Amino acid sequence: MSRLEIRLSGFGGQGIIRSGEILGKAADIYDDRRATFTQNYGPESRGGAAAAEVVIADDPADLSYPHVISPSILVVMSQGAYNRYVPEFRRDGLLIIDDSLVTLDEKAEGLRVLGVPATRIAEEMGRRIVANVVMLGFLAAVTDIASPEAIKRAVLDSVPASTIELNERAFDAGFQYGHNAAPADPR
Repeated sequence: MSRLEIRLSGFGGQGIIRSGEILGKAADIYDDRRATFTQNYGPESRGGAAAAEVVIADDPADLSYPHVISPSILVVMSQGAYNRYVPEFRRDGLLIIDDSLVTLDEKAEGLRVLGVPATRIAEEMGRRIVANVVMLGFLAAVTDIASPEAIKRAVLDSVPASTIELNERAFDAGFQYGHNAAPADPR
């Protein structure tokens, strides 16, 4: 892998920023790659736009500019984020949506798209708040951003001890859903 750019997007309260931190941690600490993480969110802590951007590389020289320029993977967990980021998203990229909250339209024409009902799966588990972890499990199954083991370990190291079992089940549910989906090459 040379330089891989990922943008995760949604609204405040979905764990978008935490998901970016987890992906960076998984790649950098547990997979011995290099990663940078930046975040962007509106003035509202809940409900406003949120985006996390992660750049991963094997060679530190590939991180000389630490910001996302043109992501090859775009994760969208809200319709607002879809409307904001998909029109400018590169046509050879991989769009991953929470299809329980996002409806595709002509803006997605020509894109490789994978969907996971992350919010619905989380709600069925009784805790909508783990939809981001379901999405991380799905990402681990359908991309090579970082190894599934590294992403899962980073998830479990990043959540309160009292929620480890719930987050592990959420990750596993997303991973299983992704394992049954068509694999995608993120580049």
